[in-house]
Amino acid sequence: MGGQGAGRRRAGRHVERIGRLLRLGMLWLLLAMAAPLAAQSGAPPLRDYAIDVWTSRNGLPHNSLRDIAQTPEGHLWFATWEGLVRYNGLDFTVFDRSTRPGLRDNGIGALLVDAQGGLWISDSRGNVSHRGSDGQWRVWEHQPDTPQVLIQSMQMDSQGRLWLLYEGKGIAYLTPDKGIVYQPPPPDLPLAMSFTKMAVDAQDRVWIGTLDGLVLRDNDGVLQRAPAAWGVDKGLSWPYRAPDGALWIVAGERLYRVEDDRLVLAHRLPGQLHLTAMLQDRHGDLWLGTENQGLLRISAHGLERLPAGLNLPGGRVVSLREDAEGSIWVGANGGLYRLRETLFSSYTERDGLSGDYVRTVLEDRDRRLWVGSASGLDLQTADGRFRAMPLHNRGGKAPSVLSLAQDAGGDLWVGTFGDGIYRLHADGRLRHNYAAADGLPGGNIRAISIAPDGVVWAGTQKGVVRIEGDQVSVPTVPGMPGGLTTALEHDHQGNLWIGTIEGIRVLRGDRVQSIDLAPLGGGRSVFGFHQIGDAMWISSDRGLYRWQGGRLARVGLEQGMPVDAVFQLVPDRLGNVWISSNRGVLRTDMATLNAVADGRAPRVTVERYNEIDGMANAQANGSSGPSAILRQDGTFWVVTAGGLSTVDPQRLQRFRERPAPPAAIENVQVDGAPVHWEGPERNLIPGGRRLAVSYVGLSYLMSDRIRYRTRLEGLDNGWVERGPQRSVEFVGLPPGDYTLHVAASHPGGSWGHQEAVWSFTVEPFWWQRHSVQALIGLVLLAALVALYRFLLKQYKASNLRLARRVDEATFDLQAQTVHLQALNQEKTELAERLARQAEAFERQAREDALTRLANRRGFDEALARDFARAQRSGHPLCLVVLDIDHFKDVNDQHSHSIGDAVLVEVAQVIAAASRDSDLPARTGGEEFALLLNDTRLEEAAQLCARLRGLFHDHPDWAGIPGLRVTFSAGLVELDGDDRTPALLYQRADRALYRAKSDGRDRTSIG
Repeated sequence: MGGQGAGRRRAGRHVERIGRLLRLGMLWLLLAMAAPLAAQSGAPPLRDYAIDVWTSRNGLPHNSLRDIAQTPEGHLWFATWEGLVRYNGLDFTVFDRSTRPGLRDNGIGALLVDAQGGLWISDSRGNVSHRGSDGQWRVWEHQPDTPQVLIQSMQMDSQGRLWLLYEGKGIAYLTPDKGIVYQPPPPDLPLAMSFTKMAVDAQDRVWIGTLDGLVLRDNDGVLQRAPAAWGVDKGLSWPYRAPDGALWIVAGERLYRVEDDRLVLAHRLPGQLHLTAMLQDRHGDLWLGTENQGLLRISAHGLERLPAGLNLPGGRVVSLREDAEGSIWVGANGGLYRLRETLFSSYTERDGLSGDYVRTVLEDRDRRLWVGSASGLDLQTADGRFRAMPLHNRGGKAPSVLSLAQDAGGDLWVGTFGDGIYRLHADGRLRHNYAAADGLPGGNIRAISIAPDGVVWAGTQKGVVRIEGDQVSVPTVPGMPGGLTTALEHDHQGNLWIGTIEGIRVLRGDRVQSIDLAPLGGGRSVFGFHQIGDAMWISSDRGLYRWQGGRLARVGLEQGMPVDAVFQLVPDRLGNVWISSNRGVLRTDMATLNAVADGRAPRVTVERYNEIDGMANAQANGSSGPSAILRQDGTFWVVTAGGLSTVDPQRLQRFRERPAPPAAIENVQVDGAPVHWEGPERNLIPGGRRLAVSYVGLSYLMSDRIRYRTRLEGLDNGWVERGPQRSVEFVGLPPGDYTLHVAASHPGGSWGHQEAVWSFTVEPFWWQRHSVQALIGLVLLAALVALYRFLLKQYKASNLRLARRVDEATFDLQAQTVHLQALNQEKTELAERLARQAEAFERQAREDALTRLANRRGFDEALARDFARAQRSGHPLCLVVLDIDHFKDVNDQHSHSIGDAVLVEVAQVIAAASRDSDLPARTGGEEFALLLNDTRLEEAAQLCARLRGLFHDHPDWAGIPGLRVTFSAGLVELDGDDRTPALLYQRADRALYRAKSDGRDRTSIG
């Protein structure tokens, strides 16, 4: 029987082993199938996280953080050796022995948030404190029979007992009614070498980490070593309870998961690692802190370490915490740092780039990525890192790369700053360096475009050149630009679009079309082109322009764009449009842009991304090309002043669903004195006091950009927008019941539903009480009755005396009234005549009788007044003095009456072109002047150009067929040397004579 039983047991164990192997095989198969999905929907690689660091320089009282917790309303709490620290995303608030309420000791050991939202705090003298969700504090001081040492860890079981781990002195549990119940350590257990970790499992068993194996307190209350079969009876071993309830055991470099009271090896880490902290995040990834090797993560991307070269706090990683927004907080001996998942990823010198000031990026036909920077040319390798290409100028240094292009043969064309154009084979070998000896003008090559016929076009500082074969030539087509070229693009018809700092030229075969952006929004410098369908979109220093069907439309600052200068427009495959700028990357959609450009919508809605979203630098670079691209895998790449940044549009939805921050009230003060406002009871505020309430939105991603609104029930009819203001004051509120609501939102996001709410009552003064008011009312009523009777008697007597006097005076007054009415009529008529004469004299003194413009006297007075005002305020002031060209010929050939008619029409044209704030004047003969307030020289020059166009477009002056009238003008802007209005006028007059000397019909700027 015994042999049969043993055989059955062996067979059972064999079947069990086979079953276990099958389960493990199925598990690995499922993991292998789920890995690609996890890579897409899970967390990004560790290198893509943005990292923020805080130390004592940033407000922490101490750099060693023993524990981290987050209470339900959103505050983060840190345990340090110099007190308990609360963080709201902007400010650190320290609670220690000096504050009220105060702690019993500054050395904080551990933190725990219970199911009711209360915060438990232990210290280095064996005391335990509790801060309730209502803000009330309670302390359990150490007892004579409990150790007066550091409580390293706290955990709560299902019965509400708070378990305490004393440093080297055993354990205890605390209940509010019994206080602290201490359990000394048996001498045969290594609790004298306890580690900082303790866990309570689902069966309320307590697991304790030590430097010499794992200790367990079972439900029978006995402390013992972990089962010997587990193999964790020696060396550093400690437990961790994950958010999903799973119990993990860390033993050396091995990570075990406890399943059915058995240890299952989950991970074995390479090398000699001393693990000191562990965290399982919402993706199921494991974060591991070490003694001296920083932070590790085990995820779908494998075992990852943070990139080298990061200046992070050193020493042991003591604590790890994932906050409500998914960020990972790391407390180390040298400070605090936070890893947050961002929309953008960035590559810098740490990833092998030659330099962080990146100017251009290009994906070739083999899907390789080429990156040009101020420090040379780089190629991305298969492992995602970059290697420098051996490209050198005549001085032996790497050239500064400004532009890239690939031709049909696979050759790479590289435009540089001052070193010409390099032509490389597809493998990166140099084929030729085009320079001055080849006929290439010197200077910058900011743009290269390959024509459909294979001809290479390059933009230089002296216009555009074409390279066909090895021959460099300068096109001789009339109208080609001769200055700095900043952008080139061939459209679908093969036409070459040329962007310059003075607008656009389009080479259409053997003719050049000029497109002037200035009349529509003042655009001048062009940075990029992108054709979508039959429309060419243009990036400029005044926003986006669209050329379609021979018409120009604009989407700029006035239409909702947050910046003026934009560098490159790139649509993705999901309907988004990405736009690079000096102040971050903008995102909108093509339908919105077209609706605004068509006039069907007034404004464009734009989201802006910068460093907070993971960009290496918010300053995207432009005036080089291409400065932003869409790769074949659908990702968007943009060059910046701090590296190369990229975003996968497919990840956008997850970031757009970021919840609004919860609002929390920080403190309440009445006449500058703090009051305890937390708790269920309504606060009573004495009447007539000044009430100040500070609040915060508890988000740690864009804390300084959170917007707020408040609503005080009992006073406000609706919400009051507060912008970034974090406090509100009320002075002299009337007596009554009030409830303050505070809501917060991220920039451009919706308002949060988790509002901060505080109710209070303003008490009335003694004279505002109803009983006092009723008594005062009765006394006043009696006094009024007595006063009424007295006044009535006095009134009757007075009325009789008055009646007699009135009768006597009435006759005299009637006679005087008739006489006065006659005199008044005469005076009124005389005053009206004098007013009309004064108005006519005033107008004649300051108005030109012929043109109805201001004359020289009126102009001089306005010039003196505006000159003084501009000097006081620092506002710009421009003066235009213009003279009709060859006006004497008009008088001689057509008579003086025709000349007068021309002067009248000239005045009308000038007045029509002027703004309400401008002052046109005729200062003598055929000379006119135009005073332009709050106008810069460039704007004044544009006005003169527009006025000159109006003169040219004016047909048949004075009704004389073919009569053409032009003017010469001198334009000046007030500067520091103009001490008097006369000096300013003299400068304009000299500029006028230069215009006449230079051939007339022009404006000369002085």
